Amino acid sequence: MTDRPLALDCLAATDAGELRRILLDICASPAWADAVAAARPWRDRRALLDANAAAMAALSTADLHEAMAGHPRIGAPEPGNDASRRDQAAVRGADEALLDELRRANAAYEVKFGHVFLICATGRTPAAMLTALRERHPNDPATETEIARGELRRINDIRITRLLEGD
Repeated sequence: MTDRPLALDCLAATDAGELRRILLDICASPAWADAVAAARPWRDRRALLDANAAAMAALSTADLHEAMAGHPRIGAPEPGNDASRRDQAAVRGADEALLDELRRANAAYEVKFGHVFLICATGRTPAAMLTALRERHPNDPATETEIARGELRRINDIRITRLLEGD
């Protein structure tokens, strides 16, 4: 018996092209996918999550923007995208007035920063996401880039964990 999940063994043994496709479903940055793939074999789940953190920390601003471009706006999950639907499950059935506020705040944020507002939505209510969006809007671009980097790392951690658990 091993403490290493079989799914991790299978993932580590996946051919390079298929692994890249799987990783790009987690994060849209090719630089991130290549860095995580280069860290294999991962000895355990923690090593894979550490590879995510290291790859995320190493992304250039352009790579980070590429990663963020793979995410829909908060309050507007991408139709047909299971990860997007799961990530933003809390917005389903949310009050339409609140969703309108989210749309307006997202638009203002995108004008200022040039990319979508990125937040790990898992476990957050639409009202909490709107509050976070409003709190982060005054940030300068460098500060916001680093906050978004951390949020994206958390999103990737959740997606990696779901992948390993077969969810």
